[in-house]
Amino acid sequence: MTPRQHCLACLQQTPPAVFDAALWVSTEHDAQFARQDMMAEMDQLQRQIDAALPVLPAPELAQPMLRQLSALGFQQDDWNPPKPDAALLHTIIKRRRGQPLGLALIALEIARRLNIALEGVNFPGHFLLRVPGADHLLDPCGGRRLYPKDCRELLIRQFGPSMHLQAGHLLTASPASMLQRLSRNLRHLHQINDNFLAALKDADRIVELGQAISSDYLARATLYQILECPQAERFDLEHALLLSEDPIQRIRLVERLSQLPSHRSVH
Repeated sequence: MTPRQHCLACLQQTPPAVFDAALWVSTEHDAQFARQDMMAEMDQLQRQIDAALPVLPAPELAQPMLRQLSALGFQQDDWNPPKPDAALLHTIIKRRRGQPLGLALIALEIARRLNIALEGVNFPGHFLLRVPGADHLLDPCGGRRLYPKDCRELLIRQFGPSMHLQAGHLLTASPASMLQRLSRNLRHLHQINDNFLAALKDADRIVELGQAISSDYLARATLYQILECPQAERFDLEHALLLSEDPIQRIRLVERLSQLPSHRSVH
């Protein structure tokens, strides 16, 4: 099986093995990394955190666990401009620096091993965590509690005052949606660092995971344009047009399609 096939197979397990799937994404981009070393590092991390946790009921252990991760050096990556290493799980484990989603995936795996109830939340711009049924969210970067007021402030900091908190921002993230978000992050990071073939791997994975949206096809079409694959670009622009609900974007897509060569070619 290829790393991509392994990744998708992990999501078909019961329960889905999200952490393992994310490591297969790492393998797809870095075939040389030692998977066994990463798992040994996670085993050691589990032992350290388990030994340091206070004696509390299981529902109250999530925040102390996140604080322990932070104390062990796991922090949000602040490298500017950002690099793919900030999203690739194996480099986050190695460097102890990463994007919120990567830190959350590590926290979710440790929580699973220690039987601590914890779930991901697909909050815009900054992936969050939550104890099921709790009235607050948790920041994977240090464990801070976020109540609705804090969530609104986080949105404004990232998107400006026109962005309003919605119920959809607080939905539990499914395993597939976490892998899709990871893939979108990596696609963006590889693209801004001019690694277009790596970005194309991520763009393909997004579509394979299912329920790709118009912007996903448009992003892959742009990569095909850069790589001079007009027929593949046409395919994705047509899909983006079918899925788009924005009248202005639809006009632009039609115009862009009209500028592509109509003859068939093999790429």
